[in-house]
Amino acid sequence: MPATLNKRERMVSRRLMDRLFGGGKSRSMSSFPLRAVYTTIERGPDDAPVQVLVSVSKRHFKRAVKRNRVKRQIREAYRNNKSIAYDALTPTPGRALALAFIWQADRLYTTAEVYAAMQALLIRLAEKLARHEANPAKTTMGHAETAENDG
Repeated sequence: MPATLNKRERMVSRRLMDRLFGGGKSRSMSSFPLRAVYTTIERGPDDAPVQVLVSVSKRHFKRAVKRNRVKRQIREAYRNNKSIAYDALTPTPGRALALAFIWQADRLYTTAEVYAAMQALLIRLAEKLARHEANPAKTTMGHAETAENDG
């Protein structure tokens, strides 16, 4: 799999964003300074297996130059490690993953630190997805899945 991040892999659908952040079955986990919010969705014929959104709040960095730098670091770290997320979805071909990365820190980090946080998040995400696929009965319980939150 090539280490690219093409347009199909970027989340552009407002409906998908509302579904991801509107509560329901989305879950989140954190590896400071990053937080990942994710949910599984039905995969259409033209959809990428993973759709990604990157968010850096103006509250953390007033200047766009710093926000853009952090977004580039996050996208690059994801691009180099996205095979972890793709491999986790291999057992379920009809499912896709909607994934948002949110910056939580008020200071800049080195690219190596962002890279390490991204790797930790994607590995934990892959483990969660593998556990979820091994025990799908948990989703029928209702709110047990939505209340799950790693911090």
